[in-house]
Amino acid sequence: MSAVLANNPLDDALTQLRDAVDVLNYDEGTYELLGTPRREITVSIPLRRDNGQVEMLRGYRVQHSYSRGPAKGGLRFSDQVSLDEVRALAMWMTWKCALMDLPYGGAKGGVGFDPSLYSPAERERVTRRYTSEISPLIGPECDIPAPDVGTDELTMAWMMDTYSTARGHTVPGVVTGKPIVLGGSLGRASATSRGVVHVALAALAERGFVPSKTTAAVQGFGKVGRGAAVFLAEAGVRVTGVSDRFGGVYNPDGLDVPALARHVDRTGSVVGFEGSEAIDRDDLLTLPVDLLVPAAMESVITAANVDDIQATIIVEGANGPTTTAADRMLRDRDVLVVPDILANAGGVIVSYFEWAQANQTYRWPLHQVEQRLEERMLTAWEAVSTSAAKTGRTLRQTAMITAVQRVAEAHAIRGLYP
Repeated sequence: MSAVLANNPLDDALTQLRDAVDVLNYDEGTYELLGTPRREITVSIPLRRDNGQVEMLRGYRVQHSYSRGPAKGGLRFSDQVSLDEVRALAMWMTWKCALMDLPYGGAKGGVGFDPSLYSPAERERVTRRYTSEISPLIGPECDIPAPDVGTDELTMAWMMDTYSTARGHTVPGVVTGKPIVLGGSLGRASATSRGVVHVALAALAERGFVPSKTTAAVQGFGKVGRGAAVFLAEAGVRVTGVSDRFGGVYNPDGLDVPALARHVDRTGSVVGFEGSEAIDRDDLLTLPVDLLVPAAMESVITAANVDDIQATIIVEGANGPTTTAADRMLRDRDVLVVPDILANAGGVIVSYFEWAQANQTYRWPLHQVEQRLEERMLTAWEAVSTSAAKTGRTLRQTAMITAVQRVAEAHAIRGLYP
C-alpha cells in the first residue's frame, strides 16, 4: 500500500488557488470549476513478480484541465503516491503550463510502489499494464505523459510501444522524455535542471548576490537535483551540501560536484563521498547557505522546520516542496521563494518542444533547444518578478494569479457544454 504524506499537498494546491481566485474576484462557481479535475481514473495493476507470485498495485491518472490544450504531465513511481497527491500535481501542471504560455492543460499519473525494490522486467510489466489500462484516455491530442519521480526515458519507451502496438502504428507524440533514438528531444533530460538554474541565477542577481560568492544546498540528487548542482557549480556557485533519500553530505568549502556525480554512479548514493562530512538528509534544508534548492518531493519545508532554514533564496526544483503555512512564514521573513510553477517549468517547456518536433517529424539542434528554453524561462521570470515588485505580492502569488487568470479566460471563452 502507498504511504500517506503527513501534509496533504492537495490542501496546499487548493489554498493557493483560493488565494488567487479571491484576488481576481471570481465567484465560488469558478473556484469549484478550477479546483475540480476534469477527469480521473484509478486502475488496478496485477503484477506477476519474477518469482511467480502475483502482487496488486494501484495506479492513477488525473487530467485536471484541458481548456488550453491537451493535458500534460508526468508519471511517477513511488510508494508515496496517493490520489490526492496526483490531483495536486495535476493542478500544479495546469498552472505551470498556463504561466509559461504553453498550449497545454495539466495532468499527472502515478503508481504506488517503490521501483528500486523491483527488477527491470517487473518495472516494465507494471509500465505496460498501467499504459494499457489508461490508454483510452491518453494520446498526442488529449494527454501526453512524461517522466517524473521513479520513471525515466526507458519507461517512456515502454509506454510509447504499448500504446503504439494497440493502434497498429508508431505514435511518437504520445509521450515526451523518450530516448533520442525514438524521437526524443535533445536537451530534454537536463531541461528541468537548466531551467531551475536559469531562474536561480536571476533571483540571485535580483538580491545582489554574485555567483562566485554564493553558497547553495540542493536537496535531491536525481533528475532535477543532480543537474541543478552541476549547473550551479559550473556557474561558479559553491555547492556546499547535497542530499538524497539515504542521507546527505556537506563541505563548507564546497563539494566537488562532478566527483560527487561519479561517486553516485558507482555507489547509488551521495552517502560516503570522500572529502565531505555526513549529515542527516533532513538537516540539508537548514544548512547555512544563501540558496536552497529543494529538488526531491513535495511538503518538505513545513511549519515544523521553517524557522531553522537559513537560506535567503529558495528555488523550488520539486513540485510543492513548501507547505502553505511555511510559505507564509518565509514571506514574513523576506525569504525570496521562486515557486515551483515557475522554477521547474524547464521540463515541460522542452517536452513541448519534443511534442512539436514529433508532430513535425523534425529534430531541432541542441543549441536551438537550449536557447529557446533559456528565453522562455527568463521571459517568464522577468514578467513575474516585475509584476510582483509593482504589486507587493510574492512571486508565488503573482505566478498563480497570472496562471489562474489565463485558464479561467480559456474556460470562459470556450463556454460550458451543453
